[in-house]
Amino acid sequence: MSDSTAAICKHNAEVVRRYLRVFETREVAEFEELVAEDVLVHGAGFHGRGRHLPEGSVLTPGLSNCRVRVDDLFAAGDRVTVAFTLTYTHDRSGRDITMTGVKSYRLREGRIVEFWGETDLYGLLRQAGLVPERIPSF
Repeated sequence: MSDSTAAICKHNAEVVRRYLRVFETREVAEFEELVAEDVLVHGAGFHGRGRHLPEGSVLTPGLSNCRVRVDDLFAAGDRVTVAFTLTYTHDRSGRDITMTGVKSYRLREGRIVEFWGETDLYGLLRQAGLVPERIPSF
């Protein structure tokens, strides 16, 4: 790997880490620097476009005090893949609840332009008492 390729990978990994830190700080204005305005978002059968989508995820009502743990991160070229654990305070109960996920980001010129991913939303909702402990039969 050339020095310039390694530098791009390192820079892209730092952009994604900064993106994830916004979940802790809730400073969504920072996305203007990190995320393309017309970012493509894919996951859980959804395909959409626009920076407002990740902003909405950061500002989810009922969840506060997010802590992000990067469990694994791999950067190659214009791609960064990260496995993470988000721990929130569930405002209604005051308890900590967690959500794990894996996302793959594509970057161009230091900005996230597209990402794919899955998160354990069912697990988060289960911990919050919003869905049954066991999945009912189909």
